[in-house]
Parts: sequence; C-alpha cells; structure tokens
Amino acid sequence: MTLLATGTPASPDARADRGVGPLLRAWRERRRVSQLELALRADSSARHISFVETGRSRPSEELLLRLADHLDVPVREHNTLLVAAGYAPRYRETPLDDPALDALRSGMERLIQGYEPYPALVVDATYNVLAANRGITMLLDGLPESLLAPPLNAMRLTLHPRGLAPRIRNLPEWRGHLLAQMERQIALHRSAPLRALYEEVAAYPVPRTAPETEPAEPVPYFALPMLIEHEGRTLSFISSISTFNTPMDVTVAELAIETLLPADPATVKFLHSLMS
Repeated sequence: MTLLATGTPASPDARADRGVGPLLRAWRERRRVSQLELALRADSSARHISFVETGRSRPSEELLLRLADHLDVPVREHNTLLVAAGYAPRYRETPLDDPALDALRSGMERLIQGYEPYPALVVDATYNVLAANRGITMLLDGLPESLLAPPLNAMRLTLHPRGLAPRIRNLPEWRGHLLAQMERQIALHRSAPLRALYEEVAAYPVPRTAPETEPAEPVPYFALPMLIEHEGRTLSFISSISTFNTPMDVTVAELAIETLLPADPATVKFLHSLMS
C-alpha cells in the first residue's frame, strides 16, 4: 500500500474559546502537577500561574509554550493553548500528501518495505492505516471486504468479531493490551475521536477463539506476543511502535510506525519462506 492523506484530523475535546486559563489548569490537573511545581519547572512563580489560570494575567507566548512542554501537552494542543491566549498557532498541520512531506513519505515507505517479510504499518492518531507492507497484507488475507474498505482502521481490523479477532489465539490478553493502550493515549491526548473509537471497539462482542496451544518447545517470550492463526499455523509477533522525536508539525507528531517482530523461530522460518 502507499501512504494516504488522513482526511479529517483528530480534534481535542478542549475548545479554544474556553480561554487559556481553564485549558491550562485542566492540563495541569490531568498531569497531577501543583502550581508551585509547575512554576519551578518553568522558571515562573506559583502566583503568576494562578493569575494565568484565573484569567487575571495573560501569559507570554514563550511562557505558555514552556508550560505546555513541562506538562507534556501534545503538539496539536500547543496550538489550542496559543489560540486561546490570543496568539497565532506555532505548529503547522501539513496534509500528508503535501509535497513538503515527500521526503517523510518516501522514507516511511522505504522503512516498512525494507522490514518485509515482517509486517509493518503506519497509522495516525486514531489508528487509521496510512501505509502497510506485504506482511500486513498477508495477515489480512480473507477478511471481509466491508472491513477492508478505506479508511482502514487498525483497531477495528484487529478487534472486530469478523476481523482478526477470531484468529488471535490469545485474544483476551491481546485485546486487554490494546484497550489499555488506547486508555493511556486518551488520558494523554484528550482526543474525542480516539475516545469514540475506544468506545466502539470495546463494545464489540468477543468471539470465541481456538484454545491456545503450547509450542513443541517452550518459547521464552520477552514481551506479550500476539499469537495469530494463519493457514493452519500459529504465528507469534511482538509489537513495537515508533514515533518522531521533537516534531514541529501536527501531522508528523501524530504518526506512528508499528512493526511486528517475530517472537519465535517458527514464525521467522515461515515468513522467510514466503520470500523464497
């Protein structure tokens, strides 16, 4: 697959018209940081932080960005805070198909293609699949067309009862891992679309799966594997997710590259047999 534009970006549930004070206080409380602790981190004073949160003082653009950084506020929400304080947005949100991101797109495409025969894909902030290699295509073989119609969504494909869920041999553990991962991201990003996706996939009925069987030789897994049935055999994968350091663009900040690393020798052997 090739990289695609995401369409409508994820929107936060916080609105700029609430004013910067309540928004900043909400982020501080969410991070469980006191006004004094935040002031010490950002080289300010607790009194000034209090004045900002109550609307008695307008923070400078530099201070506001510093506070956002120390509260681990996502890049998209940096812009929300700036606009609420009367400043222009600092970070662009460049469409993924914009020529300015040509180098990024081609680099990610080379990366996931170079990872073959192991599965790899690129997703956005709400797990829409923007690109995938042939390893992913192999795992999706046989799924109903209704689930494969764009926009593909990695969480729907994995947890839907007509998706990959019936093929996952350790579904209860893997499903719990994915839902917990989404809960952590909702707490961090305060994204209404991500919460809606979570509520949707968490409500899917859990299909019965074949009982998990022990391999002929016990495998010392170093992380929770996804055990998935494919063509009569059980493949085992460990998931790894990569993001970009210090992104200066909202689109880039919300991209993630997920790679599935074979977790046992049998999976390695099978995947490499596909290349011969």
